[in-house]
Amino acid sequence: MTRVYAALAVGVIAVSFAAIFIRIAQAPPLVIATYRMCLASLILLPVAWARSREELSSLSKGEVFTALLSGIFLALHFGVWIASLSYTSVATSVVLVTINPIFVAIASRLLFGEPLQRRAILGVLICLGGGMIVAYANWRAGITPLFGGLLALLGALAMAGYLLIGRRLRQKVGLLSYACLVYSSAGLFLLLATLALGYPLFGYTAGTYAMLVLLALVPQLLGHSLLNWSLRFVSATLVTIAILGEPVGATVWAWLILGEAPNPIEVAGGILILAGIFVALHRRDAPVL
Repeated sequence: MTRVYAALAVGVIAVSFAAIFIRIAQAPPLVIATYRMCLASLILLPVAWARSREELSSLSKGEVFTALLSGIFLALHFGVWIASLSYTSVATSVVLVTINPIFVAIASRLLFGEPLQRRAILGVLICLGGGMIVAYANWRAGITPLFGGLLALLGALAMAGYLLIGRRLRQKVGLLSYACLVYSSAGLFLLLATLALGYPLFGYTAGTYAMLVLLALVPQLLGHSLLNWSLRFVSATLVTIAILGEPVGATVWAWLILGEAPNPIEVAGGILILAGIFVALHRRDAPVL
């Protein structure tokens, strides 16, 4: 299990850089999301075909459809979350988008009949309190940051769907095959949306393209792939608990690199949200082999 925990740690550190790369990139949010997924897919496709061609060819229609559905959730997640960073602070956006463990716990109860214990209910209430504090901080700042917070919450819902589907599918499908199908379908959906809405794909600065490449390589191919690999051995709940480190890392990077310090109200609300998720979901998790 040491290998799994190490992979989770590296994955969380990698994804915590995403908000910084996005903030620096000077491009529309949907274009950033499209480049992130399309570049990652173009790099991954030949590797997956060379090493997992037999498995990819043997997947059932149901497994392919499930992977495509996961890709839709992933595309929606990146589309709305990246957009949220244009309206609110890195701290607020990343804290709210990582509230997805609460949605995972509730969905697991409703869809799979997994018990929702008292501590889970208490954690939900704590999260709601923290969310109200963060919402208040954004409401004080104006309607625009509040809208950004709502977009981040929608991104959290989409991420919950992506993780729940991935947990089921990764029990039967290898990492390369799964990531290839999910990343490619998400990239295709985002590309179609970008073209349909008339956003230009070219004409940006060299610095922006550098950030888009880093976004595909570090948070996506390294970070998300390690998180997906971990789903084969531990529950989606444990992975979402590990992801709680992302807002801490992203906030620190935003402070050091962008000079964007969170205000005290955001910090208080964020701490409550993270505490609520920890209270709701912290338990011993046996590996699933």
